[in-house]
Amino acid sequence: MEFLLSLIELAKDWVLHLDEKLEWLVGEYQTLTYLILFLIVFVETGLVVMPLLPGDSLLFAAGSIAALDGTLNIAILIPLLIVAALLGDNTNYFIGSRFGVRVFDLNWKLLKREYLERTETFYEKHGGYTLIMARFVPIVRTFAPFAAGLGTMKYRTFLMYCIAGAVLWVSSISTLGYVLGSHPWVKAHFETVVFGIIGISLLPVLWQALKSKWG
Repeated sequence: MEFLLSLIELAKDWVLHLDEKLEWLVGEYQTLTYLILFLIVFVETGLVVMPLLPGDSLLFAAGSIAALDGTLNIAILIPLLIVAALLGDNTNYFIGSRFGVRVFDLNWKLLKREYLERTETFYEKHGGYTLIMARFVPIVRTFAPFAAGLGTMKYRTFLMYCIAGAVLWVSSISTLGYVLGSHPWVKAHFETVVFGIIGISLLPVLWQALKSKWG
């Protein structure tokens, strides 16, 4: 339990100070930062047991650092992270298709059936477009490809929506960070911006929860 609390605190510290952490990574590891960012995006989208990594804010911060520091190149960063997201989605799809709900027998603290049920609700309402919409929703983003593999979605259909979602997600948020990240107000209030990104991305989940409760 103490280890889990420490892990949550570490994740919280990274989310709230992503700009500082990424600046440190770039200074410490230079171009190896590309690999680190690649792995983070891959793990968040590819491993269903890791749904709480800071995907949206990470992309925004990476775009910001690319605008301010010559070490990261946005023209390399965006295609690289699109590939990471695609590989992650495909890994998650095949985990779902091969192992299904047995994954939940792991009793991982962060692996809750309610996350899967929430994602399945998205599928019932939006069909394949869930894979595109889910890209912008934390937690659902991780469970969407898993649920697609678990269900009856054909791989060719999955891949089409998967590519569209990955391209839109990575390119839009990274570019937003690249354009706005160097603005003095954004730099001075980066924590507020991160909270804003997280809040906006959680709105669809909150809306669905309210509809389920009051509808």
